[in-house]
Amino acid sequence: MKIFQKDIISNGIVSKEDYQVLEDYTKALFQRGTEIAAERNLILVDTKYEFGKTKDGKIVLIDEIHTPDSSRYFYADGYEERQRKSEPQKQLSKEFVRQWLIANDFQGLEGQKIPEMTDEKINEISDRYIELYENITGETFVKSDVSNILNRIEKNVLAFLNK
Repeated sequence: MKIFQKDIISNGIVSKEDYQVLEDYTKALFQRGTEIAAERNLILVDTKYEFGKTKDGKIVLIDEIHTPDSSRYFYADGYEERQRKSEPQKQLSKEFVRQWLIANDFQGLEGQKIPEMTDEKINEISDRYIELYENITGETFVKSDVSNILNRIEKNVLAFLNK
């Protein structure tokens, strides 16, 4: 038994049986994510999975998976060469936003003020997230009409409530 696993079980975070289920789910999800990424010429580098339990004790996945907010992807093209040259990998993740925040003296610490983003920076981030979406899903991103955002929100909420 691995030290990390032993600590989790001995501290009562999860039972040995639940740990095994979580490990099996995690390995299967990561394997499938790796396969999908490879089809898109990407490498799924790392990710996080969040689980919960239903009232009847069944372990379930409770959050998004394999998104830029939960995962890091590298482009497969040029990966080996960048590794050989000890160069940083070209990646798809939210890391660029985190790096911008850090460069602007924000790390989410108490007392820090969130830096203001220019429209140019917001558009750059939007473009990067669209690139992420298109590369991960293999689909073209279609921007929504935002000319009347309140109407759009109301329409979507009502459609959801009427399901």
